[in-house]
Amino acid sequence: MLKGIPVSEGIAKGIAVCIKSEDKSENKQCIYKKAEDKDQESRRFNTSLQSFLEDTQESVNKLKKRGMEKESGILKSHMEIVKDPSVISKINEEIENGCCAEEAVDKTMGFFADIFEATGDELTMQRAADIRDVNKSLRDKLTKSESADLSNIPKGSVIIVDELTPSMAVYIDPEKVTGIIAESGGYTSHSAILSRALGIPAVLSVPEALLKINDGDELIVDGTTGDVIKDPTDADEAEYMKKAEDFKKHKELLREFSGKPSMTLCGEKKDVFANIGNAADAEKARSDDAEGIGLFRTEFLYMDRDSAPGEEEQLEAYRKAADIFAPAPVIIRTLDVGGDKNIPYMHMGKEDNPFMGFRAVRYCLENQSLFKTQIRALLRANTQGNIRIMLPMVTNLCEIRDVRDMINKCCEELKAEGKEFNSNVCLGIMIETPAAAVTADILAGEADFFSIGTNDLTGYMMSADRGNAKVSYLYKAYQPAVLRMIKFICESAHKAGIPVGMCGEAAADTILTPCLIAFGLDEFSVDSGKVLETRKNISMWSFNEAVEVSEKAMALHTAEETEQYLNSVKR
Repeated sequence: MLKGIPVSEGIAKGIAVCIKSEDKSENKQCIYKKAEDKDQESRRFNTSLQSFLEDTQESVNKLKKRGMEKESGILKSHMEIVKDPSVISKINEEIENGCCAEEAVDKTMGFFADIFEATGDELTMQRAADIRDVNKSLRDKLTKSESADLSNIPKGSVIIVDELTPSMAVYIDPEKVTGIIAESGGYTSHSAILSRALGIPAVLSVPEALLKINDGDELIVDGTTGDVIKDPTDADEAEYMKKAEDFKKHKELLREFSGKPSMTLCGEKKDVFANIGNAADAEKARSDDAEGIGLFRTEFLYMDRDSAPGEEEQLEAYRKAADIFAPAPVIIRTLDVGGDKNIPYMHMGKEDNPFMGFRAVRYCLENQSLFKTQIRALLRANTQGNIRIMLPMVTNLCEIRDVRDMINKCCEELKAEGKEFNSNVCLGIMIETPAAAVTADILAGEADFFSIGTNDLTGYMMSADRGNAKVSYLYKAYQPAVLRMIKFICESAHKAGIPVGMCGEAAADTILTPCLIAFGLDEFSVDSGKVLETRKNISMWSFNEAVEVSEKAMALHTAEETEQYLNSVKR
């Protein structure tokens, strides 16, 4: 059995079709031809660029015809990448410096992809995957190479690729392809989003899939657990046929929760919000029945460019998301970047430990001109009164007070300028540092709301980097230290009379749901594709039942014991 990341639910059975692209190690050692004529190389690039834009627009149109209007935005973003003036100018600069068109494209796209790849954040790294996809498409145009043709593969195929790119996914026919396996990619990748939209079970990040699977192998793909069964036995097939039937019933049950409020079994109202990375994601979150936005990551507006976004550009992005969800809340996190994100124009400098360095609210308060531009845009976008501002990486009360002072100054400026704005904006904080967690009772006195960022809180509490395989066993929200902090944060918020939400991965963890209900969590902010699942899980627990489970869980002494117990009472 092979194992990967399940990104598109369902059970698929089919025959393997391996799609092998050019070897990446060879590509890195590519010997570029000498550029004899700069003007000729510039013309070659412009010709390939125009061809790429025309083909991508054709792909966008194909997605729209298949009823995938929202998903077509993924390929539209690819077009925007190559039309970005900073990208065009850098490619032209490399050509002017003597590079051939291929090398100029590789250097430029590699530069921007490395910026995003270095963050370690899955959503941010998705931009790197998009840039690599664009890079490959432009190179194919320049070298007149043909991309893999997925339109003519046999019916009943399971395709295996090193990386499923959005441009590749466009040509997948759900009538022929029963499943997808890739050696790379994650749940939030655009290829995963397209797989889900196509309704094809998919498992990504399967190590050495192309080495371990051959053309013609019989496969079963479990897009719910991430299992890939090669040459299944009769017993395997019987087991997975039952799983497929159970999954079908489960999806039908989930549809019953669409359009309904999120409530516990005893009628206590909860909110199930969505996490997004840009304004376009808000549309998908709305269609997935999210009741609001619990986390709008604004750092994407600042990346992959030569200068910071202006007030008007930010205003448009924030207002779009706010309008889509009005009057429901849209919680927008202020700029959260540090030395781990290579954004040259911000001049952050290299730090030995950027995750504990000059970042997030610390950086913003020291760079007031940059921060004021964002605050002004948020105030102006708040015309419907549903925007809430959230501060990342808060560690002490002074940071909240300093930001409130800045908000007041921005209000005075906007009033003097005669610009429309709404000063009635809630200011909340992410509780993601141990300092904020243990002083939650103090911070609750001046914050309007809390949102628990369990991803970073778990890492900081356990002193464990989730990306370090040697300590990843410590990185679990079931750790007693983490659960005790979550409980204390919720208690502190309620004593102060403010709401508390959660925007980390734990919010969508089905076995943690009873504990979170018992702790009094008001709002669960999850990936938009997990909204209905989370709503269903909440509906299965009464408060008293949840308290009984949480008390037993909190009495246990290890993460392993806690996880095992919570799994045993899962509904």
